Amino acid sequence: MQHTVIFEPEGCRATCEEQSNLLAVARRYGIDLESPCGGTQVCGKCTIQLDQNTILAEVCEQEKKLLSPEDLQQGYRLACCTEVKGDLVAFIPERSRRTQQVILENGRATPCSLHPAIRLVFLELDKPSLIDSRDDCRRLVDGLHAAGITGELTIDYQVLRHLPTIVRDGRWNLTIGLWQEKEIVFAVPGQVERMYGVAIDIGTTTIAGFLGALHSGAIVAQNSLTNSQVQYGDDVISRISCCMLEDDGLEKLHCAILADINSLIERLATAAGISLNEIVDLTLVFNTVMHHIFLGISPDALGRSPFISATRQALDIKARDLGIAINSGCYAHCLPIEAGFVGADNVAVLLAENACNNEPIQLLIDIGTNGEINVGNRERMLSASCATGPAFEGAQIKHGMRAAEGAIERVCIDPVSKEPSVQIIGGQQPQTGKGPVRAKGICGSGIIDVAAELFKAGVVLADGRFDKSATCARLRPDANGKYEYVLAWAHETMTGQDIVITQKDIRAIQLAKSALYAGIKLLMRRLGIDKVDTVLLAGAFGSYINVESALVIGLFPDCAVEDVVVVGNAAGEGAKRALFDVGQRQEAARIATFVEFIETAAEADFATHFADAMFFPHRSDRFPHVQHLLDAIPGAQPSAVKEAAS
Repeated sequence: MQHTVIFEPEGCRATCEEQSNLLAVARRYGIDLESPCGGTQVCGKCTIQLDQNTILAEVCEQEKKLLSPEDLQQGYRLACCTEVKGDLVAFIPERSRRTQQVILENGRATPCSLHPAIRLVFLELDKPSLIDSRDDCRRLVDGLHAAGITGELTIDYQVLRHLPTIVRDGRWNLTIGLWQEKEIVFAVPGQVERMYGVAIDIGTTTIAGFLGALHSGAIVAQNSLTNSQVQYGDDVISRISCCMLEDDGLEKLHCAILADINSLIERLATAAGISLNEIVDLTLVFNTVMHHIFLGISPDALGRSPFISATRQALDIKARDLGIAINSGCYAHCLPIEAGFVGADNVAVLLAENACNNEPIQLLIDIGTNGEINVGNRERMLSASCATGPAFEGAQIKHGMRAAEGAIERVCIDPVSKEPSVQIIGGQQPQTGKGPVRAKGICGSGIIDVAAELFKAGVVLADGRFDKSATCARLRPDANGKYEYVLAWAHETMTGQDIVITQKDIRAIQLAKSALYAGIKLLMRRLGIDKVDTVLLAGAFGSYINVESALVIGLFPDCAVEDVVVVGNAAGEGAKRALFDVGQRQEAARIATFVEFIETAAEADFATHFADAMFFPHRSDRFPHVQHLLDAIPGAQPSAVKEAAS
């Protein structure tokens, strides 16, 4: 039996079979409904509101756990737990609507040689005659040899198909695109002096693209979008689960990312006023799971120990074979993978920062949905991955959200009054008829800030517990007797709910930062060092966080704030370097084999390092720079706590 579901406030009308899962219906019809966990019933963010008379199954245990009694009384349910048993109207509240994320596109640009994989060669060929009856292909190859291009040359099938028309339309004058000095990948009548390529950084949550002029080395357009796969979960584990548990899971995810890439390339071409046929090269970087899904390779093996990828090699694949709408004879180049979950994006970061050729010992952290850490220099470089993203990107935080309009991105708490002041994304942009943008939730940079500020103000102790004795009107017990801190009152928010930081939220922050810190310590121990010369923060998260706040909670080992350098979207910069200079592709291949991957979770004392790092900033490691910051704050937390923290 079929039923009708109307999703409000958009008014989208959907039809589905009896007992269909409501989240699956929303996905099928493209409804913007948050589901960071991918429908595994753990995040509690796919909230919908139903009329009290709607026929539904009883509220399940997960809904009782994740929704408040007030929510349930008002008809709120979780879409992932709801089966359709009749016609219904599902209202999607503000807190559950997926919003456009602020996406970091640029990194720290460094000089790069211009030596693209494609070379334009203009040829003036002799016309055929009864005396000179060479075939068109032979005539073309001979012309290239006469131009000084030696070696065996091949010609793309699509070029061969259209060659008779091309050479005659150009009256035997034509421009060919020679790939890697060995294959003719395109040909056009007459003389052409411009050619373009695209570099794309495919993240788990966001995708950034750059259109480069391969004849000049300039970036002529850039754009970004949210990865459509987020509707199946925010992290790589959710994507792997979708591929493993759903019969068409891999196909759905593959088609989603392919559509995103083609959409992004079309946007770039339109912005630059060029045709898709003028785009003749493409470089791609991504983590290992995104790499496999993009290529249509099952990521199942990455979901099981020992986390083996299908291939680690750099790949050159015809764009048409991948379904990418650029010049049909040209290639897409996928940078190599290091190992396990440390993918081509990490290689691109190291490439952009020239980290494997530097003398100083650097700690390079790229905290995305999946975090990568690198420690070393030109003598030796170690890398590891750690699961930090879900908490720092809001998925494991009660009122967490992506960095989109309405997200609290900065927090400052007065150490005496314990009152907060916040900065909201879009907060300075009045919405017509609605006044200033109000808070909807809190994103990663705000999460780091609030943890540090609560600790500095003495509201949160070094072990992460709320100090119940703190004199603070915003610190209160919840319905279960667990303490929480009110960051914004209901009348100040977009959702009409208090935005709070719970004890569970603090624990999630501790777990995420402990995984990162423990990994760093183990890599440093492997190198036999107790400090690094510089800390580089890459990726969107690293670019937006307050470095002082990160240091206060112990996100990385103690250092002077001025020794921390924000490098932006370094993975995107690495992809651009590989686009403009084929020599950088060779360097990327060297990096992928030079870097030593360490599975830190398998280290014997990982658990000890992890437990010690649960404290703010650490249980045993000294943090003199943090101590200095705390000493300078009037009314900051008691000295006994500061001693424990230092």
